[in-house]
Amino acid sequence: MKTDREDEGRRSDLVAQLPKVELHVHLEGTLEPSMMLALAGRNGVDLPWSSLEELQREYDFDGLEHFLKLLFLGAGVLRRRRDFHDLTYAYLSRASADGVTRTEMFFGPQTFLDTGVEIDEQLGGVFDAIEHARTDLDIDAAVILTAQRHRTESAAMELVDMTESWHRRILGFGLGGAERGNPPSKFEQYFARCRELGLRTTIHAGEEGSAENVREALELCKPDRIDHGVAAATDANLVKQLADERIPLTMCPLSNQRLRVTPDLREHPLLGLYRAGVLVTVNSDDPPYFGGYINDNYRAIGSALDLGPDQIAGLARNSFSASFADARTVAAGTAAIDDVVNDYLGSV
Repeated sequence: MKTDREDEGRRSDLVAQLPKVELHVHLEGTLEPSMMLALAGRNGVDLPWSSLEELQREYDFDGLEHFLKLLFLGAGVLRRRRDFHDLTYAYLSRASADGVTRTEMFFGPQTFLDTGVEIDEQLGGVFDAIEHARTDLDIDAAVILTAQRHRTESAAMELVDMTESWHRRILGFGLGGAERGNPPSKFEQYFARCRELGLRTTIHAGEEGSAENVREALELCKPDRIDHGVAAATDANLVKQLADERIPLTMCPLSNQRLRVTPDLREHPLLGLYRAGVLVTVNSDDPPYFGGYINDNYRAIGSALDLGPDQIAGLARNSFSASFADARTVAAGTAAIDDVVNDYLGSV
């Protein structure tokens, strides 16, 4: 008879072996504390912390606003094309080690434009690293540029216009940041413009906002995906709509826990949404800030909700189905998952 520890170990092994796509990770949010301090020294940027230990004490957040303050401060150390390359390559290396075969990364240029970094310096470094990683790490990556909702819609439109020369390489546009006081309706025309350009769209909704924010996002912004969407679980009609229309939710369990959206992961709505037929996925959001990369998130939610191997594999399949990859990539990914599951079940 297997013990709980043995079951946990087998679940962890399955997570490690499964191929997966990461759909909700903010590139600037993958900045490890050690890299933050190293880049600050390289670029002559003054930070208010003199040691790694002192900096790490700042990672005990009381909510989204507290986290965002640290995120933006840390992002200020990224000043040159080389910095954006190193940041991107470091994340892709870590993601590849977790079995990620494709990632659709968020990146928020407005943060760095504020510190005088030209858009070509930013995106040049990011795409340099993507090309290197495709060769060195056998991982594919795409970029979704995010506008920040605390800014105006005209600022979001400016971001679309100033990146026109990059549109052939960019996967799409999104919207992130604090929901309070910044409803989806504020950015309706921004999303319409992105759709006109044939670009994919995502929107953060239902993290600190209510189910009504998710509903408004769907009705007015018409995104391809909802990022987070935790609050949607409180509205049965909305859950049915998400399931019927196959609108993916890119959920981030450890982020939700650390930002006190769902402090107890045993109460996280992911499993209920999964059982209701919603295309839920597991992702890391801003991994160094929230205590874990994608496999850590799979393991944490798997343990908290006592997910079985079929459910864990189902979440990995969802990551391919919810991605913007071509049909061949999706089919190959799900077939690879089936192979892993068959081997796993055969060894039980």
